[in-house]
Amino acid sequence: IGENKDKPHLLYFNIFSCILATNIITVAENGLQCPTPQMCVSSCPEASWTVGENQFLQTVGEVFYTQNRNFCLPGVPWDMQVFKSLKQELCPSFLLPSTPALGRCFPWSNVTPPELPGITGNISQGISGLIDSLNARDISVKIFEDFAQSWYWILVALGVALVLSLLFILLLRLVAGPLVLVLILGVLGVLAYGIYYCWEEYRVLQDKGASISQLGFTTNLSAYQSVQETWLAALIVLAVLEGILLLMLIFLRQRIRIAIALLTEASKAVGQMMSTMFYPLITFVLLLICIAYWAVTALYLATSGQPQYVFWAPNASLPSCEQVPMNTSCDPMVQPVNSSCPGLMCVFQGYLSTGLVQRSLFNLQIYGVLGLFWTLNWVLALGQCVLAGAFASFYWAFHKPRDIPTFPLSSAFIRTLRYHAGSLAFGALILTLVQIARVILEYIDHKLRGVQNPIARCIMCCFKCCLWCLEKFIKFLNRNAYIMIAIYGKNFCVSAKNAFTLLMRNIVRVVVLDKVTDLLLFFGKLLVVGGVGILSFFFFSGRIQGLGKGFENPHLNYYWLPIMTSILGAYVIASGFFSVFSMCVDTLFLCFLEDLERNDGSLDRPYYMSKALLKILGKKNEAPQGNQKRKT
Repeated sequence: IGENKDKPHLLYFNIFSCILATNIITVAENGLQCPTPQMCVSSCPEASWTVGENQFLQTVGEVFYTQNRNFCLPGVPWDMQVFKSLKQELCPSFLLPSTPALGRCFPWSNVTPPELPGITGNISQGISGLIDSLNARDISVKIFEDFAQSWYWILVALGVALVLSLLFILLLRLVAGPLVLVLILGVLGVLAYGIYYCWEEYRVLQDKGASISQLGFTTNLSAYQSVQETWLAALIVLAVLEGILLLMLIFLRQRIRIAIALLTEASKAVGQMMSTMFYPLITFVLLLICIAYWAVTALYLATSGQPQYVFWAPNASLPSCEQVPMNTSCDPMVQPVNSSCPGLMCVFQGYLSTGLVQRSLFNLQIYGVLGLFWTLNWVLALGQCVLAGAFASFYWAFHKPRDIPTFPLSSAFIRTLRYHAGSLAFGALILTLVQIARVILEYIDHKLRGVQNPIARCIMCCFKCCLWCLEKFIKFLNRNAYIMIAIYGKNFCVSAKNAFTLLMRNIVRVVVLDKVTDLLLFFGKLLVVGGVGILSFFFFSGRIQGLGKGFENPHLNYYWLPIMTSILGAYVIASGFFSVFSMCVDTLFLCFLEDLERNDGSLDRPYYMSKALLKILGKKNEAPQGNQKRKT
């Protein structure tokens, strides 16, 4: 079309510049193209040619057009000097015999590269870099096409994940007990099969006489599979684990029943307050606002210094550039003209990084990072406290659902912002200080990784492990402290102390409930993510036939791309839903412990727990006198 009519081939002025584009990041920065001028040509060059020094002062017409070298960009005048055309990269400084392929001119690989400044590498490397850039651009286009054709089916898969997560939580009130029993028996069955398999391997190797004394010490770990002692050790370990689990089932069966009853109550609570399942969206939006505010502030601070501009040229090694003071300050408003150095420009180098003002900006960046961690932790604490307040209102409603507030989530949100914002900020600050310490330690470890000795590495690992454990403990303590804040409205320190002592008095129940909940939620995530992944695989790979014309799978370049997107989205959705359910279980558990310690079933202090929990514990509430019936 237009000037490019009947010019089907694309010529690269300097294919050697494509060598620098083999890095995908560099390719992306250059628009997925080689950083060299390109033009459409009717035919590729057939012979080698390099501009001579005696041709610099000649015109473009004399050197290119009259010699049938029509390889300058459109619009270059005949009377322009060759030197100026090369400086402005309007014409090529050399030509290589090329073959048209894929709509481009590929030089012959056996041609000797021209001896010009800035030309490094060989033609094979240049062709390889060009193909890499073409592949990167082709892949990016194909990925965009796949998302454009499958985005609505991805949304359908995410909707299926949402429905499955919600159904799993709501149906726990009916199947929590059988499901936990099946999962526990499944774990025992897997361990039993492992014991049987290890015994068979041990018996076979024992008959062969394969012993570790014959093998000796070796760094090839797979060799230990052929000795009987390895399978004997595995057999002993699995048998010990099997025995421990069986003993736990025998002696902790009552606490397992309590955990199942609490899971059932949590499912009922979520069913009564469906709005709580979508509260993670509010948390996500608040987190995005905090991150965006920090990013804008950090960008303003980073660009608050004095900009520096210096002289730069693409081929500073040319003899004509030796007299130019490279990397010295210049005025960007006054670009160099009529310079003997081709391509000389005044370019931006960076912002001034020295001086009192810059040190103050660096300190402000540190404060910004600290504020980012603090606000993120506060938003997460807000979500935990709001959900705890909503679920606590469910537990402490004596007549359910009549006594449950009309808008429990909204009431808990307003109450938390009005009365507990300072307590949440204090808890978030404690966690932030530990996280900042971990970041500083990771930075020091990264800087000293190449020079530290084994003893220093061991000490550093110990410090990192201790801080990791401390962060986990602080998160656990804060989570339960926020629940106590939502229940009683006391300050953070008092709530943390009360929650910790309450849990320590019931440590066995805490461990049993935690492990049963983890097992159940792990199975739920596996069910949701695995189900969505399998359905996505069969649909996008075209293995589901006969669904009708409106349900045909789209034709994709990479069918695994929407599959992985659907799996990742399903995991995020399941994690969000199950995090709310986990918060509900923890809240009801603390309420249950408080109910058990503070009440005795009398008329003045009746139990608020469900009938199932009362039956498991063998407790009951006293019946009121007269016609008024109270919960039994």
